[in-house]
Amino acid sequence: MIPLTLAEVARAVGGSTHDIPDSALRVTGPVVRDSREVVPGSLFVAFAGERSDGHDFAAKAVADGAVAVLAARPVGVPAVVVDDVQAALGSLARHVIERLGATVVALTGSAGKTSTKDLLAQLLERLAPTVWTPGSFNNEIGLPLTALSADEGTRHLVLEMGARGIGHIAYLTGLTPPRIGLVLNVGSAHIGEFGGREQIAQAKGELVEALPSAAEGGVAVLNADDPLVSAMRTRTTAKVVTFGEAPEADVRAENVTLNATGQPFFTLRTPSGCAEVTLRLYGEHHVSNALAAAAVARELGMPVEEIATALSAAGSLSHWRMEVTELPDGVTVINDAYNANPESMRAALRTLAAMGSSVQARGGRTWAVLGKMAELGEQSLAEHDAVGRLAVRLNVSKLVAVGGTEAGWLQMGAYNEGSWGEESVHVSDAEAAVDLVRAQARPGDVVLVKASRSVGLESVALALIEAGGAAAGGAAREGATR
Repeated sequence: MIPLTLAEVARAVGGSTHDIPDSALRVTGPVVRDSREVVPGSLFVAFAGERSDGHDFAAKAVADGAVAVLAARPVGVPAVVVDDVQAALGSLARHVIERLGATVVALTGSAGKTSTKDLLAQLLERLAPTVWTPGSFNNEIGLPLTALSADEGTRHLVLEMGARGIGHIAYLTGLTPPRIGLVLNVGSAHIGEFGGREQIAQAKGELVEALPSAAEGGVAVLNADDPLVSAMRTRTTAKVVTFGEAPEADVRAENVTLNATGQPFFTLRTPSGCAEVTLRLYGEHHVSNALAAAAVARELGMPVEEIATALSAAGSLSHWRMEVTELPDGVTVINDAYNANPESMRAALRTLAAMGSSVQARGGRTWAVLGKMAELGEQSLAEHDAVGRLAVRLNVSKLVAVGGTEAGWLQMGAYNEGSWGEESVHVSDAEAAVDLVRAQARPGDVVLVKASRSVGLESVALALIEAGGAAAGGAAREGATR
């Protein structure tokens, strides 16, 4: 956070000061919404939620060192009072962004946002101090809190933007106006809420509409392999740069292969040269993510050789996204349980299948422990059925469908595709899945765990890791991908 006086905070958010002995007092610490995260110099943001009201913790926050509280009503301690706390938080973020003058890079897409953000952050950090979205902190509260964590030395902000409806990204870009906008893809995530892929494209394209013109430095980075994304070039006056495996892409991948553990190798080709990349991440779908990050880094001045070196060294910074843990008992667990949609589910299964030959060579089997993909609306039955069928077509050894109706559709898709006997099974909950895998998994097996976040299927992966004797999850909990 750049230091701000309370008077400046009040002006930026259109608020009034209450119980403040000196408006020249400065906020020097982080802006936080959880009173347990307060440190000396903080500004505590009091949100009134369904379960608790932050205003009730205002006195404790100040006692713990907060300079003041951003609140919707006087709270008996130093406060900047506003009509709408969420709107005020956004206004404060906009004020800080304008003060900083850093380059804002915003990215969106139906799948791969967090993985791409992690890659891009690691590239840009080599150029200059960079702040990026932690985890999936990509909504109207998380995004301004991320922006407010920047300080005077920050030169790049990499901000992930999510959307659950038309207008959401337009609102976020109003809080943190981007100079570079990256659109990864248009898929089926939240299709039940949007109503169709065309509506999703309309929402994602709000990002490129918010960019400044090419003359003012605006750059739209678009996926050449996705027709709905490529078409967004007509919605911006910014410079357009494309990435993908298509021959016409400005930044593209050639000679893509996967090694025995499912990690991609490819030639990165750009207008300024080419270089070889071997990713530490797992799955061919990360090639597109890497190209997107490379295209942005190149626009910000990074040479292609350095881009390739940085991509080859980069790991995952976020939990439960293709985290691979090799257990002492010989079982390998892939924890990809943070979230799921049809595109990411297919990508994960293909990664598991790519590992199949090396798994079988050491006498092992591949397991897919899968749960519900949420927010698919009328397409839910068809999409779950299709994933079950794909698991069979990819010769996944064992499918374990976990949960209720949607898990039943997964298992039925596998059954109808020809999965008989014990090749696929439907269990009621995570505990039953853990019991099944622990009873039947053997050394050399690889177990993929994936479902939407609401299912909480990461508990399966974590239980298997604990039971397998991995030392505290090792690299997985350090945020590194082996």
